[in-house]
Amino acid sequence: MMKTAFLYDDVFLEHDTGEGHPERAERLRTMLQRLESGGYLEKLIRVPVREAEERHLELIHSRDYVERVRRGVESGDEYFDSVDNTVCARTYHVALSAVGGCLNMCDEVMSGRATNGFCAVRPPGHHAENRKAGGFCFFNNVAIAARYIQTEHGMARIAIVDWDVHHGNGTQDAFQDDPSVYYISLHQYPYYPGTGAESDIGFGQGMGYTLNIPVKAGSGNSHYLQAFNEMVIPELERFRPEVVLISAGFDAHRDDPLSSINLTGDMYYRFTRMLKGVAERHSQDRLIAFLEGGYNVEVCAEGAEQVIRALLED
Repeated sequence: MMKTAFLYDDVFLEHDTGEGHPERAERLRTMLQRLESGGYLEKLIRVPVREAEERHLELIHSRDYVERVRRGVESGDEYFDSVDNTVCARTYHVALSAVGGCLNMCDEVMSGRATNGFCAVRPPGHHAENRKAGGFCFFNNVAIAARYIQTEHGMARIAIVDWDVHHGNGTQDAFQDDPSVYYISLHQYPYYPGTGAESDIGFGQGMGYTLNIPVKAGSGNSHYLQAFNEMVIPELERFRPEVVLISAGFDAHRDDPLSSINLTGDMYYRFTRMLKGVAERHSQDRLIAFLEGGYNVEVCAEGAEQVIRALLED
């Protein structure tokens, strides 16, 4: 059995988005209950949290932006940058803890203490740009992790596969001119945030290292499996990543309230198994999944269970 690490802490529940907000603490509470009842938690290596340092945030975000988030939360305002991004007095602390915990996960996997891992964090991150929050995201957890693995652990080629139903505009923005990070996104299109056209393939030295796979509303399992088999996996084989990262949103499920894609829960197991194969062949099994979206709390819990089940298997 693989040595799978798991990042969770009750601090992630302290980001209070208010009644009726899709990105709410109940997502993690339900997930923990499901993993515990299924006997998964006892099989996982638990990873502690820590607050990220500003220098870590500045691997992706500008110093001015980091300070603006801090001031915005301390000001007592209800929103930051958009009405989607509800904040409370603890939001900045929780967001720092999410990033810092993800970096601890990177250390666990890169040291070999764990083979792979799942980061059950909130707030999510893939919509956060260099100088702008959006889509419930403040700091880009997966993008910061990718740069951290490069700068602190000396890896040259990182792949990020984003199967959240929304395009990860912040992650694409961070790496679109960089050939050392291959960003691949499957997402409903056109849809929020309006980015991720098939023609967006990066620019400069990064041209050809962004792969957007826009998916029409109403698409289902067969469309995604075809995309994985014909585009995602072949491109990863060509790139030969030293580490595979996943932006694991579960909002492309047919029961999610914020999308029109018709995936079933078992697809997340199959996607993870396919990406594990790439990691086995090229990355010494190193693979880390980061929670992004998923707004039916039962579906989000099921998706995490499917991913963790696949991570644990030999």
